[in-house]
Amino acid sequence: MAEFKFDQSVDYIIVGAGSAGSVLASRLTEDGKDQVLVLEFGGKDNSIFIQMPTAFSIPMNKPKYDWQFYTEPEPGLKGRKLHQARGKVIGGSSSINGMAFVRGCAGDYQQWQDMGAEGWDYQHVLPYFKRAEDCLYGADEYRSAGGPVGVCNGNNMQNELYRAFIEAGKQAGYGESKDYNGFRQEGFSRMDMSVRDGVRCSTANAYLKPAMARPNLQVQTHALTTRVLMHGKKAVGVEYQYKGRTLQVQAKKEVILSASAFNSPKLLMLSGIGPAEHLKEHGIEVVHDLPGVGQNLHDHLEVWVQHHCKQRITLNGWLNPFGQAWIGARWLLFKSGLGATNHFESNGYIRSRAGLEYPDIQYHFLPGAIAYDGSSAAKGHGYQVHLGANKPISRGWVRLASNDPAAAPKIFFNYLSEEEDKQCYRSALRLTREIFEQPAFDPYRAGELSPGDDVQTDDEIDDWVAETAASAYHPCGSCKMGTDPMAVVDPECRVHGVENLRVVDSSIMPFVTNGNINAPSIMIGEKGADHILGLSLPPADVEVFSPADWQTKQRETERSG
Repeated sequence: MAEFKFDQSVDYIIVGAGSAGSVLASRLTEDGKDQVLVLEFGGKDNSIFIQMPTAFSIPMNKPKYDWQFYTEPEPGLKGRKLHQARGKVIGGSSSINGMAFVRGCAGDYQQWQDMGAEGWDYQHVLPYFKRAEDCLYGADEYRSAGGPVGVCNGNNMQNELYRAFIEAGKQAGYGESKDYNGFRQEGFSRMDMSVRDGVRCSTANAYLKPAMARPNLQVQTHALTTRVLMHGKKAVGVEYQYKGRTLQVQAKKEVILSASAFNSPKLLMLSGIGPAEHLKEHGIEVVHDLPGVGQNLHDHLEVWVQHHCKQRITLNGWLNPFGQAWIGARWLLFKSGLGATNHFESNGYIRSRAGLEYPDIQYHFLPGAIAYDGSSAAKGHGYQVHLGANKPISRGWVRLASNDPAAAPKIFFNYLSEEEDKQCYRSALRLTREIFEQPAFDPYRAGELSPGDDVQTDDEIDDWVAETAASAYHPCGSCKMGTDPMAVVDPECRVHGVENLRVVDSSIMPFVTNGNINAPSIMIGEKGADHILGLSLPPADVEVFSPADWQTKQRETERSG
């Protein structure tokens, strides 16, 4: 290793202080034996806009806190380039996301196991979800209290529209789930969020900042990692830039990439690990030809189905300067009120057709009619549901734009390139309209605002989705876990064909879960830490819900109204 001039030597280097990286930083330093360095390109998270739950759309759009990534033109979305918000701050995307806390369903993790992620089935991942969690509702076979991440329902569905949505789902024949993060995902229920005592419970707040008091943890912010240092096919350290200097750090044990579904594959490729021909195009010496690096990229899209509301009870009434000032003042003084929630307090999970054992559609319900990023709101009063067809089969890629570490990667999801994904949205919109037509919404319903009555045929629905769908900011899969030729990491998160190098973040998901991916990313950090340390929690042995007649029925019962 004479070619490297190390400025520092530690046991473990973690690249990225995000949803998984912060978990690793805490778990790898708990016993005090190992020296750990975390390199993070962003800075502190002390902005009120990060810590106040209702303000999450603000940091999501600020270059100070967001990497400002955009996709290549997406043919399935009429050539639009979609914003891909990724947290550039301690806590990563858990510091700028919408705080929805969704584990996914048991079927998602069985799917991972079936795709070669041995030991990542539901019974094996459940103990790590539980270890992470401090559930306000208390502990049972599925939930845990006392963990780092506070989980609650916000304001406990005080707005009556949340309960109307759950009731409408039941009237439509889907049933109610008492806890979608427990025994049963399918159905309609209250929604969980990662908020504790009215404050965002990011992984920076939950894991990283408490661990920073330990003498064996060093967190270097504003550090741009440029490559993993390789000695043959062994990772021996990391090179990074800080205040105009280029520094090299030795990892005596391992280098761990937790840099996101975009930056983890980018760093592998900059380090000579990836598709050989692509690396050669950019003048990068090939250390290890690993064709799956950057492939299998996918994401959730979502559309908003909006209605006008007869009653003046929606969030739209608070969007004036006085209302916003009142919300802010109450939050600053008491950490309560509308500032203490993300406003997604009820949700639903259904199957788009018979023949599916587990849900593939997700709803977040909002008692207001407003864009996810806060950029536009309907006039008057309204409510909406965010609709996601959440098991897409369309796949894209992450590639290098150049060999400059400061350059953003090229990102292409190839959204809606598969006919099955389009069909899912056609079915989903029609099923959503049926739910909104249930008697529970009779006191509120005043006409569909979006997509509107003129969107009815398959072609009209396809056109509406292509024009309006936005990313749900759930990118994953670009360093997928498994044993097939396109897998990047094995079931212990080790990069295939390379020593002392792991990837531990959402990029290793073989297939996206049916729901928001921050909770699964935290679980990946928890389970990945145990793999690194040679530990494991015993698997759970719990029952999970599966409809008895899923092969022939799309829902439990015929709708009542």
